[in-house]
Amino acid sequence: MREGSLEAPTRHPIPWRDADYSDPEKIDQELRRVFDICHGCRRCFNLCDSFPKLFDLIDESETMELDSVDSADFKLVVDACTLCDMCFMTKCPYVPPHEFNLDFPHLMLRYRAAEHRRGETGFVTGQISETDRNGKLAAPVAPLANWATRTGNGLTRPIMQAVLGIDSNAALPKFHGKTFTAQARGSAPEVNTTAPAHGRKAVLYATCFVNFNNPGIGEAARNVLAKNGVETEIVYPGCCGMPKLEHGAIPEVAGSAERIAAELVPWIDKGYDIIGLVPSCTLMLKFEWGLLLPENEDIKRVAQASWDISEYIVDIGRKEGMAPGMTPLDGGVTVHLACHARAQNMGPKAADMLRLLPDADIEIIERCSGHGGSWGMMKDNFENALKFGRPTARQAREKGKAHVASECPLAGLHILQGMEKLAEDGDKEPPPKEAPHPIELIARAYGL
Repeated sequence: MREGSLEAPTRHPIPWRDADYSDPEKIDQELRRVFDICHGCRRCFNLCDSFPKLFDLIDESETMELDSVDSADFKLVVDACTLCDMCFMTKCPYVPPHEFNLDFPHLMLRYRAAEHRRGETGFVTGQISETDRNGKLAAPVAPLANWATRTGNGLTRPIMQAVLGIDSNAALPKFHGKTFTAQARGSAPEVNTTAPAHGRKAVLYATCFVNFNNPGIGEAARNVLAKNGVETEIVYPGCCGMPKLEHGAIPEVAGSAERIAAELVPWIDKGYDIIGLVPSCTLMLKFEWGLLLPENEDIKRVAQASWDISEYIVDIGRKEGMAPGMTPLDGGVTVHLACHARAQNMGPKAADMLRLLPDADIEIIERCSGHGGSWGMMKDNFENALKFGRPTARQAREKGKAHVASECPLAGLHILQGMEKLAEDGDKEPPPKEAPHPIELIARAYGL
């Protein structure tokens, strides 16, 4: 036996097709085993709301031990988990290969998967996760959709809160009338044949967020890669499934994974790398799909060929060298490292990429923004999301850089809201107007 945290954590495949996986009694037994270990450790008390809720349940129970906590109350703990993976990746000393074999996030996923199988996933929850459908419906009426979802709209946002449970104060991503894939069909940037990295070829997996909500991230990535000699193609067979995975819809995620991987493999055969533009989506390609379908050879090949966009640019910088032409960004950059980028176990690649800038002045924030995907926008969670993100917002303000960036676009929105809240509470400095993806700052430095 080795002490925990002395070796890299090992993730086991998820046996979601086994009958025992959804068995309520076996799930309860595992919850009690894991929660009792967490109760004796409490190292993760400040990571998210799951652990305070668990420890409060125990401390306020009759015996102040887990044996007097009603199993029905465990749902409070499960619902507070955002599947950020930070307890598993950075905090827990009892993850595999330790004999305790503790994987808290995937146990929360198991509970939700059983709920989903019983048809207990909420209607609104299910509809929010239909990102492709929602994007296709909103794109033709993007100005109207953006007006209706704008924070401060006193007509529509109270209705959304009452009917959908989405907090009226939560900032929501905007929609674009022309998707990234549509823009890409219209024109392609000229590839710089004199760049040191000329000869590389990459497929940009657009992701639902970049395709429907923020094509600027995709444009910046494609332009920077072209400047550095990389030929690119844009491919988007569909959403990676992370929004559905958060709610336990594992069969649907597995089906998407099989279909998308089958469309990506021919590009790998032609010598293309696969680049994800949002960390959560890249995490799915690299790791989560393979845990759901470990026998699928297409998924294995996609995982081996996949890169995060920041990781890929850093690889160019280290192996071939960046194309000349970047200028300094005045005022420096504070970059937030997204949880799902950290969960890829690739190091602080967004910060490493920004350090390729001339006269780079880079500060790092390595804390959760508090948003947690769709979790943080809901009425029941929004205030807690701001609370858990307050240290990140405070660091962003105190570092005092001209630019605040985040690898996760939703985290960036949430950090800005946290900074606005601090300003309302007495801070003099107004927050920045935007929190771009780091690749957008590299594009600016090139003047693209």
